[in-house]
Amino acid sequence: MDVAQVPFAELKGWQFDEETGNLCHQSGKFFSIVGIDVYKNQDGNSRWKQPIINQPEVGYLGIICKEFDGVLYFLLQAKIEPGNVNCVQLSPTLQATRSNYTCVHGGKRPAYLDYFKNAKAEQIILDQLQSEQGARFFRKRNRNIIIRVEDEISVGEDFRWLTLGQIKQLMSYDNTVNMDTRTVLSGLHFQAGALPACEALSSFGSGLFSSEIRIDGEMSIDDVLHRMSELKSRYELLVDKIPLKDVPDWMVTGDEIVRPDRRYFRVLGVNVTISNREVSTWCQPIIQPMQEGLCVLFVQKRNGVLHFLMQAKVECGNFDVVEFAPTIQCLTGDFRKVAKPPRFVREFLDGSIRGRVLFDTKQSEEGGRFYHEQNRNVILLLDDDVELDGRDDFIWLTLGQIKEFLRFNNYLNIQVRSLIAALRYV
Repeated sequence: MDVAQVPFAELKGWQFDEETGNLCHQSGKFFSIVGIDVYKNQDGNSRWKQPIINQPEVGYLGIICKEFDGVLYFLLQAKIEPGNVNCVQLSPTLQATRSNYTCVHGGKRPAYLDYFKNAKAEQIILDQLQSEQGARFFRKRNRNIIIRVEDEISVGEDFRWLTLGQIKQLMSYDNTVNMDTRTVLSGLHFQAGALPACEALSSFGSGLFSSEIRIDGEMSIDDVLHRMSELKSRYELLVDKIPLKDVPDWMVTGDEIVRPDRRYFRVLGVNVTISNREVSTWCQPIIQPMQEGLCVLFVQKRNGVLHFLMQAKVECGNFDVVEFAPTIQCLTGDFRKVAKPPRFVREFLDGSIRGRVLFDTKQSEEGGRFYHEQNRNVILLLDDDVELDGRDDFIWLTLGQIKEFLRFNNYLNIQVRSLIAALRYV
């Protein structure tokens, strides 16, 4: 693997459009860097302009599973991405944009593609359209799909069968299981009457199972839907695509697209050589964050049932205005220095919110679009007597309610799906 930053002039196959200034691929496919003009009224009225990734294609994020000796295994790939912090991470069986799997690049078709294209209804365990990062992509979605096979299949040298327990344990290591695997596995759920008998369950794991089969919690599903509808009506999100050249406060130099104060993120050009990909050498733009990120999910036993504190969050790239996000989500801006940080950030950082940390690792964002972006992911089990003064855009949900909303599009953002995937029952 070799990833070298190069000037935009040396970004083979990419060019700045003469009329708009947008950074585009010469094929018109893959993705482009465009501008957006944003207005939103959550947390006060605010308006700004920024670059964003425009990738209207719906790609595949697919995992094949198969039963061996009564245990379900999932086929993952050790995949190298140009933006990966540590070169190799565990990815889904198939991770491909439409431009990739239709071979716009002129290279090979992705392995195992036909299993997903030809899957029969009885093979499909999970099939959802789910959103990507709402602050970086303009209304981007991918097809998250898991299929079950019975026949023998050839396993490539970069692929291995892993149990769900192994994958979840590997998530406790920094930057090991990639974002795409996490989002796909977040949709798996146990049903009432099908819970495993396992003496090794932790007390928290037993509570998780109880929460997972509870569709009603502090609020009913109907009440949560009513709340979300009310919030989508209350909060405005007006986003217009504009030429990149018309985005103020951002500079396009020979080497980067960046703010003069070097806040938020920048766009680089990279030349990539990876030997085991569909094409071995290519060029592309990539996004590099300019600050650390923090995603925290609060959990608490309420009326005897574990609930998760979800934030209804408006982001500029959201498909439907509001999505559920983690209790704390800080990915843009320096949250340690601002005068008014997002809700609960100060209390979490200074330890004044009492609880037990269940999960605390650095997790990467998708290495095909983001360069060395890793965010601290935390799951915090609050003490029973902790009372939080949240506004009405914070909602307590059972795990069963969360999994119910995961069945549908554009309810839970990718940051909270990553945290849900990390929950362990043992």
